[in-house]
Amino acid sequence: MRVDLVPDDLWERVARLLPPAPERRRRHPGRLRVPDRTALAGVMYVLRTGVAWRDVPAESVGCSGVTAWRRLRDWTDAGVWPRLHATLLGELRRADLLDLDDCAVDGSHIRALKRGDHGGPSPVDRARPGSKHHLIVDRHGTPLAVTLTSGNRHDVTQLLPLLNAVPSIRGLRGRPRRKPRRLYADRGYDFDKYRRLLWKRGIKPVIARRGTAYGSGLGKVRWVVERAFAWLHQFKRLRIRYERRADLHQGLLELACSLIRLRRLRTSL
Repeated sequence: MRVDLVPDDLWERVARLLPPAPERRRRHPGRLRVPDRTALAGVMYVLRTGVAWRDVPAESVGCSGVTAWRRLRDWTDAGVWPRLHATLLGELRRADLLDLDDCAVDGSHIRALKRGDHGGPSPVDRARPGSKHHLIVDRHGTPLAVTLTSGNRHDVTQLLPLLNAVPSIRGLRGRPRRKPRRLYADRGYDFDKYRRLLWKRGIKPVIARRGTAYGSGLGKVRWVVERAFAWLHQFKRLRIRYERRADLHQGLLELACSLIRLRRLRTSL
């Protein structure tokens, strides 16, 4: 019995972004190509359960884990996930479900079990190999951008790349939005150099000062980024990095963020 892991509303958005399938050979055509929706179901199964690709149950999912991995690779190379990301942000803005005035940033360590790009000694895990997720969210905790770095990179060094990763968000008439008015962050971002760089971009930095007593009052605003990390790491494949290729893990991150955005769209209907 096959289980449909790809909801209709997700598939309608993804199908428009997928690259065309290669033409089948006339002589020696070989095995029929697995449908894209079935392959996406395999990717979703791994993302949600965290199982190894070789352990994907082909009988219930409809394809092997190797097929799902190859399709994930092809779609990542084709830039499907960033376009899905921008599409859903535009829909949220059109539905008045984005609040870009107040945004929050933070980073989260994960263990990396295999060597590969963006892996390094984690300062919070006895220098074991690790990576880091960097996330920026709006006032409601909706992910605006997510990036992946090695575990030994300081959060503040990824502040500007994270802001640059926010796409032009359309959905309303007028100029697209790309930046918040105010940006909230914890003491790890307390560097005057970066405050000045944010001011130059027209963003007001609201960053807790190091060396001061806890209770800065920022928790009532920036707790949404902690909750967004909890949502993100409910996808078990993202709790530990198994992918050797950083771009494939980044693709899974962006897919998970898109699922969070789609869930917010559903709850608003």
